[in-house]
Amino acid sequence: MPNWGGGAKCGACEKTVYHAEEIQCNGRSFHKTCFHCMACRKALDSTTVAAHESEIYCKVCYGRRYGPKGIGYGQGAGCLSTDTGEHLGLQFQQSPKTARSATTSNPSKFTAKFGESEKCPRCGKSVYAAEKVMGGGKPWHKTCFRCAICGKSLESTNVTDKDGELYCKVCYAKNFGPTGIGFGGLTHQVEKKE
Repeated sequence: MPNWGGGAKCGACEKTVYHAEEIQCNGRSFHKTCFHCMACRKALDSTTVAAHESEIYCKVCYGRRYGPKGIGYGQGAGCLSTDTGEHLGLQFQQSPKTARSATTSNPSKFTAKFGESEKCPRCGKSVYAAEKVMGGGKPWHKTCFRCAICGKSLESTNVTDKDGELYCKVCYAKNFGPTGIGFGGLTHQVEKKE
């Protein structure tokens, strides 16, 4: 029987989809307003859609429903997913937990694998890669990378170090540089003899 009403039927609402409002996915047509995740109802586009047979999902819900399951399969690098998928109607079987000690059995192996966080000399807190600035051979927080005397923010072009502390070049010259006539550190007036 001919289709007198126009375009194809929407994969979500089964109503006619006209060309101006059509989005195609997996050989099926959808209204722009019907093109959303079947689990969380988030609006989709060509970069966020993941299709499974006749169903469309956002990539997160698709991964939860059809992706690998178990410990260590999260949504991003280094992420441990604790989502069991209950809101999607999924049953997740957990393996029996084994008892582990609170400390690692071989701390040197642990630090070799994960790295021991370095401490900032100024505040004593851990310095992570995203906030790390090297100065005087030590890691510093960006916010702690300041002159010890005047508090001026330092850069590689104006930093000097002495005894494990950082100084700007001006403060270093005033406090540790040469003194006397010709060095700006004249402390007494020289009398001229005739």
